[in-house]
Amino acid sequence: MSDKTRKTGATDGPRPEPRPEPIRFFGTTWVDHDAGYTARRAGVAAGSLAATLASCLILGFAYEGLRIAEVGGVVTLLVLAMFAVCSALAFGHTWGAFTNRPDPARQASLRGLLAIGFVGSLAAYFLRSLKEAPGESLHRQEYEASRDQHARRTTRRTGNPARRRKP
Repeated sequence: MSDKTRKTGATDGPRPEPRPEPIRFFGTTWVDHDAGYTARRAGVAAGSLAATLASCLILGFAYEGLRIAEVGGVVTLLVLAMFAVCSALAFGHTWGAFTNRPDPARQASLRGLLAIGFVGSLAAYFLRSLKEAPGESLHRQEYEASRDQHARRTTRRTGNPARRRKP
């Protein structure tokens, strides 16, 4: 490899066509909706709904524990409000992450809140899987943009621009 190739990153051969980014549970079946895409979506929807219901059951046990411990109405209200607010924020964050890439720094700072609001994240995943593979629209948009960019870069111009007729 020459020094110029190392510095610019240029290669002698044609540029490879961009590949779609795989989505969890779907791989690259989201591109053409083939290879069991519909069955996978149904499975993801059923699994995320079951996980949401199981997590609500676990929160119910936690509430029962608070009631048995007789911690008082204020503490119970604060815990319920915390889970409700965190779940609502986690739902909004997860839903937004399906259409826009989240900022990694913000994602890291919200990790605790998203862990507490896991019910909201699971609910967003379930609802999105009813429409499409979660994150499919974002991946499709990025994949089509990279294919368009690849097509623009690989098309060759025709003719000598210096010979063009001037108006």
